[in-house]
Amino acid sequence: MALSFYLFVFMHFLFLLLCSHHVILSKCSSSAHQLCHENERFALLQLKHSLSIDKYASADPSAYPKAYSWGLQGNNSSDFDCCLWDGVECDENSGYIISLDLSSSLLYGSINSSSSLFNLAHLQRLNLADNNCSYSQIPSAIGHLSLLTSLNLSKTVFSGQIPIEILNLSRLASLDLSGNVDPLSSESLLKLEKSSLKSLVQNLSSLKELTLSMVNISSEIPNILANLSSLTSLLLRDCGLYGEFPVGIFHLPNLQSLSVRFNPNLHGSLPEFNQSSPLKRLGLGGTSFSGKIPDSIGKLASLFLLDLSECVFTGSLPYSLGGLNQLVNIDLSYNHFTGQIPPSFSNLTKLSVLSLSYNNFTGKTSSWVCKLTSLTELLLRANNMYGGIPSCLGNLTRLSSLFLTYNQLNGGIPLCLGNLTQLTHLDFGGNKFHGPIPQSIFTLSNLRSLDLFNNYLSGVVEVDMFLKLKDLRIFQLSNNQLSVLTSNDPNFTLPKFTMLGLESCNLTEFPKFLQYQDELEVLYLSNNKIHGLVPKWIWNMGQKTLVDISLSLNSLTGFEQLPAILPWESLRALELAFNSLQGSLPIPPSSISSYAVSNNFLTGEIPLLVCKASFLQFLDLSNNSLSGRIPQCLISDTLMILNLHSNNFHGTIPQLYSKESSLKVIDLSENKLDGPVPRSLTNCTMLELLNLGNNQINDIFPFWLGTLPELKILLLRSNWFHGTIVSHLSNFDFPNLRIIDLSFNGFTGELPSKYFKNWNVSKIHDVGQSLYFQSEHTFQALDNDFNKSYRFSMTMRNKGLETSYIQILTVFAAIDLSSNKFNGEIPESIGNLKRLQLLNLSNNGFVGKIPSSLGNLTELQALDLSQNELSGGIPQQLTQLTFLAFLNVSHNHLIGPIPRGNQFGTFENVSFDGNPGLCGDPLSKKCGSNEASPPPPLTINNENSDFPSKFEWIFICMGYGSRLVIGLVIGHFLITCKHEWFEETFAWVQQKRTKKKVRQAN
Repeated sequence: MALSFYLFVFMHFLFLLLCSHHVILSKCSSSAHQLCHENERFALLQLKHSLSIDKYASADPSAYPKAYSWGLQGNNSSDFDCCLWDGVECDENSGYIISLDLSSSLLYGSINSSSSLFNLAHLQRLNLADNNCSYSQIPSAIGHLSLLTSLNLSKTVFSGQIPIEILNLSRLASLDLSGNVDPLSSESLLKLEKSSLKSLVQNLSSLKELTLSMVNISSEIPNILANLSSLTSLLLRDCGLYGEFPVGIFHLPNLQSLSVRFNPNLHGSLPEFNQSSPLKRLGLGGTSFSGKIPDSIGKLASLFLLDLSECVFTGSLPYSLGGLNQLVNIDLSYNHFTGQIPPSFSNLTKLSVLSLSYNNFTGKTSSWVCKLTSLTELLLRANNMYGGIPSCLGNLTRLSSLFLTYNQLNGGIPLCLGNLTQLTHLDFGGNKFHGPIPQSIFTLSNLRSLDLFNNYLSGVVEVDMFLKLKDLRIFQLSNNQLSVLTSNDPNFTLPKFTMLGLESCNLTEFPKFLQYQDELEVLYLSNNKIHGLVPKWIWNMGQKTLVDISLSLNSLTGFEQLPAILPWESLRALELAFNSLQGSLPIPPSSISSYAVSNNFLTGEIPLLVCKASFLQFLDLSNNSLSGRIPQCLISDTLMILNLHSNNFHGTIPQLYSKESSLKVIDLSENKLDGPVPRSLTNCTMLELLNLGNNQINDIFPFWLGTLPELKILLLRSNWFHGTIVSHLSNFDFPNLRIIDLSFNGFTGELPSKYFKNWNVSKIHDVGQSLYFQSEHTFQALDNDFNKSYRFSMTMRNKGLETSYIQILTVFAAIDLSSNKFNGEIPESIGNLKRLQLLNLSNNGFVGKIPSSLGNLTELQALDLSQNELSGGIPQQLTQLTFLAFLNVSHNHLIGPIPRGNQFGTFENVSFDGNPGLCGDPLSKKCGSNEASPPPPLTINNENSDFPSKFEWIFICMGYGSRLVIGLVIGHFLITCKHEWFEETFAWVQQKRTKKKVRQAN
């Protein structure tokens, strides 16, 4: 070291000696290295001491502290010359620092406007990427560095507003402020508001590279961006952009990289592309771009990355797409593409990643894919692919991920998959594969996940088959026709699973190897034959890691040892439903989010310790024998689903004191609850289902529930409700109600026609993606996303029978007001509910005619008007109800012929019993041969009389007498009427008169 130092001094002296000659001096001045300026050296040292070194401040695994060696007093010349310091570059002529690259330097601490950094006035390039500036703001003094051509502050944990002074940097050719997110929540930290995107583009007109990904811009993209002809890269990922994407940006002459991914409110379509376009990367994934992919995309000869995932593209893929032979990565997943995958894809020989999942592609798994020998990832999940897997797939020896989940693939799993020795992920779940699992699968020693769930695979699987799969972490065999045999050897160990699915695998006991699975996150053992007590060793399994466990649909009776609180400290979902558990309710840990223990024999009260579950969203304790009062503390702000159906709870319904309720489902039916409906339910603005049926609730109709904007299902059957259901206030209109059941109560009065005018039942065909009413939530734990769904259920009378709906179609619309004391006429406005499928008004006191407007209910499947006081004929319009499978108009005062045609030919006598004035099929009483419609309505001359006039009797006889002689005189008309029919009709009139007098007397 000493020798080197003296040699350096000697050479330096010799250099100065030579340069002292005036001839040589002129040459030296143009080529010699200049020492850095003392003031800039001092500024760097100040910067170094203002920040600390933190090994967690940089994410790059190759990061190291570049500034650590600055200014250390050693024997190297670099200790004195800051131009030779790591990350520093000086101008060769002037010696001023022109470039400072401290990216990935493990720097931690805030930088403000007084920082010595801004004394480096000659800086042209500044890179602080991948450090931690501790949520400080970008200093306004950045504007002092007016010579900057490149500024990279990406992933530096800067926060707040981007200073307007950045607009002063008019020489900038490259600006990167991306990736400034909160390390804990991953939320954006930087905002571009005061200095808008439009202002930024106007002032920085020399930009070639603009990267603002994860900056909160929340604006439209200005058209002026299409004027930046020098732009080569535009990356605006996840910026909150919206509006229409300027199509001119696609035609920028030098643009090579374009990404606006994850801006879901950004719309646009692909243009016609030019042959001259230099595009290499195109990323539109996660936007609302739509339309078709144009054939001209085949002109993008330089394209090697195409991401159109999670958009709204439609149509078939153009054949020309297969001509882009530079493509390395294609992601078209989560769109609405149809047709077959073009066979021209076989030309994409450089393709490494092909993702076409979640579309509507059809066709067989063609052998063209076998030509893509560079593939490392093949993802075709959730399409309509059918047929078997071609054996040539075994030629794709570079494959690491093969996902064919949720298709219609069949046949056996081919043996050739054993050739794919690089496979780490193999997912064939949700298909129609049958036969045994080939032994070659168990030789793939690099496998980390193997999903074969939901197929028709058969045979016996022994757990020792997995001993060679040392890296296997995810393993699912659920819902096949397999029998899994486990070892009773206590020393037998398997790979450390993180996810294990053995549902419907004919297990009769808990696999003993589970007690060694201390890394387990997900365990599904439901729908087996496991019986008896849950062993006490299970509490040691995944004690710190277990997130989701399902033991439902077994024959478990209890626990060998039940802790006061279940010890899985990370547990978010626990399913114990449909067993034979007895005793008290197991108390989940406070981390629980979804807890289902329905359909058991649990007793006792709900322990207050359950209320400590501050993240609880789904709670289903239905169909047990739990008792006591419902704890007030159970109704938390996070709770979305509360199902306590069919228990023995008593007392009043707890009030909801919070105005931030997340409740979507409240089912307290079939208990012994009393008192009124709490008005605090109006805080549940997200409520979709309210079921209080079969209790002892004593209240008037809770019309104020009509303000709830999302309420779709209201079930109040079999309580002690009373009074009218009329509200004179206009804002209680139940705008989204689709199912209502008020049956078996004491409601009175007339039906309010305005409800039927305002309800959106006629619009329910637009119900979104889901086929059933359900609620979903996703929680994250241990770096994984877990999705849980809860399907709504209810009990309701349909077609005269008590019907349990374990899941409710979103297109189902029903009204049941039966077994009350409603009176008056049935409103004509009920015919506005065109999507109604069930209407039950039976066992009330409705009078007047059956509204002909019911013929508008063209999707009606069940109509029950029995046990009322309805009169007149059955409207001919009801024959238009071609879906009507059940009709009951019995025990009314209907007259005339039963309509003929369509569904009316399928109804039996019981549908019309107790209406002596009806005739025609299927009744034995026949009408006149020429009758095709009911007679005109009766007009009573004397408003105090229920008895028809002579002229009305003539019309009655004309309608029903089979031996009528039209030419006879009026005085002899009774002779022509059937004597039996007259007696029946007279008895009916007398009965009607008696009932009217009784009503008047009351």
